[in-house]
Amino acid sequence: MEKAQVFLPLLGLCFIFLISGVSSATFTLVNQCSYTVWPGILSGAGTTQLSPTGFQLNPGQSIPVSVPAGWSGRLWGRTFCSQDSTTGKFTCVTGDCGSGALECTGGAAPPATLAEFTLNGAGGLDFYDVSLVDGYNLPVLVTPQGGTGAGDCTATGCVVDLNGPCPAELKLMSTGTGRGGDECVACKSACEAFGDPKYCCSGSFATPDTCKPSDYSEFFKSSCPRAYSYAYDDGTSTFTCASADYVITFCPAPSTSVKSLGGQYAGGGSNVSSLMSSSGISTSAPLPFLTSLMISTVAVLLQ
Repeated sequence: MEKAQVFLPLLGLCFIFLISGVSSATFTLVNQCSYTVWPGILSGAGTTQLSPTGFQLNPGQSIPVSVPAGWSGRLWGRTFCSQDSTTGKFTCVTGDCGSGALECTGGAAPPATLAEFTLNGAGGLDFYDVSLVDGYNLPVLVTPQGGTGAGDCTATGCVVDLNGPCPAELKLMSTGTGRGGDECVACKSACEAFGDPKYCCSGSFATPDTCKPSDYSEFFKSSCPRAYSYAYDDGTSTFTCASADYVITFCPAPSTSVKSLGGQYAGGGSNVSSLMSSSGISTSAPLPFLTSLMISTVAVLLQ
């Protein structure tokens, strides 16, 4: 009885922490591209800056980043980066953050594929998405790991190469790839390409009722159905999970869950598991620390 009086309050405290989802998360960034990617990270206003905010990620390499509870912000991959041998200035052909250095102090210059997060938001849930609103530069997959089951905890992303089929008027061409010749390195949004308020959801088009999908946003949506294709594409593009870690994969491996034409997801369930497995991502994860602590506490009580 004395043990119960001592440990029951601890058990209650563990339970409160567990359901409130206040633990920190780990983002594991994985590069499955055949080329080097330089991830950039931008924290939202009023949230803790992560460290580092930019680094080099070689092909086949993975790097974990610790993320505090309540963090919000975005991650992206910079491509074709180099450092000027005279000035020391660091620049990237796509996704450049304007810092002139390896680490970022600002956001990505469009076009860039963005992975966006708000951890421990409404109802203690994490909200996450992959956005093509600012255009596209490389495939990105976000996969929750070890969530508690609250929310849908579904993998999302844009896992196909859109630079090849990108409409000519949206293509960002560059000779800065080091491969010789002028080639498409990214696909602009219609807003970036034309600056028209009807594509930017601005001015008189700044509401869901007035800003509708365009042929250009439908190009992105048909290829990547789970990614944001324009500003008000919330219904099919925002996902939630609780107390999860996240794997952000650049250029995830091909999968039978992705249709050969357009790269659409073939559906959920086992197809998502297939996509995760083909990307070298485990669909299981160890119990969170607090869950283990609760189990240990109960074991003591039962002795």
